[in-house]
Amino acid sequence: MSRDTWDPAQYAVYSDERSRAFFELTARMRPPAPRRVVDLGCGSGELTATLADRWPGAEVLGLDSSASMIGKARGHERPGLGFAVGDLATWRPEAPVDVIVSNAAFQWVPGHVELLPVWVRSLAPGGVLAFQVPGNFDAPSHTLLREMSAKHGVGDVLRWRPVLDPAEYLDLLAGLGCRVDAWETTYLQVLPGKNAVLEWVKGTALRPVLAALDDPAAFLSDYSAALDDAYPPGPNGTVFPFRRIFVVATNP
Repeated sequence: MSRDTWDPAQYAVYSDERSRAFFELTARMRPPAPRRVVDLGCGSGELTATLADRWPGAEVLGLDSSASMIGKARGHERPGLGFAVGDLATWRPEAPVDVIVSNAAFQWVPGHVELLPVWVRSLAPGGVLAFQVPGNFDAPSHTLLREMSAKHGVGDVLRWRPVLDPAEYLDLLAGLGCRVDAWETTYLQVLPGKNAVLEWVKGTALRPVLAALDDPAAFLSDYSAALDDAYPPGPNGTVFPFRRIFVVATNP
């Protein structure tokens, strides 16, 4: 898309649920005293700041293609922690990096699988590439999104299955000589409030569709009704199963 459609406030509606996978990913990293750390797709920067807290002796950079997200992230800047607008697909470090982290961003990067060897070559010896991506593209939230987008004439803005399965990432990165830890988790997220799943996808998957629609009201009405049927609210909230795929690859 040609314009920045990320909304930091909408993305933050479920910040606790979105951050859980980040902490479970980074807990599995064991880099020895990293000096250079990069967060690819850092969003609004709160999670990047926790990397600077974890490694206070490192230079930590958060990179994101969204100017609005980076504008929010710059409120966290301090010595050793900075943020910049940049394209993940073309980013290349000036010197080897000890840690590259990416939290739910690679699915937005066309050709990210072909870029994995580039990022591995950017690592210092013993460096770590750690990322997690959503693995729920065949869930009702996404199958209904594709159906409704086609019905409303904007189906071409969505990509089908933009990520690999854990075993495919493992094979690819092990073939590059990395020691790989790959796994998946399905969270049963309990979302509060009315139209809970719609509010969730407004912050991520629905973003390119809304940007393509001149008048999204009819689309949102159709999609919201279909989501309520697929994810009926219960007495304690709406249960939203969410599969995530995790990879930690260590450069030997």
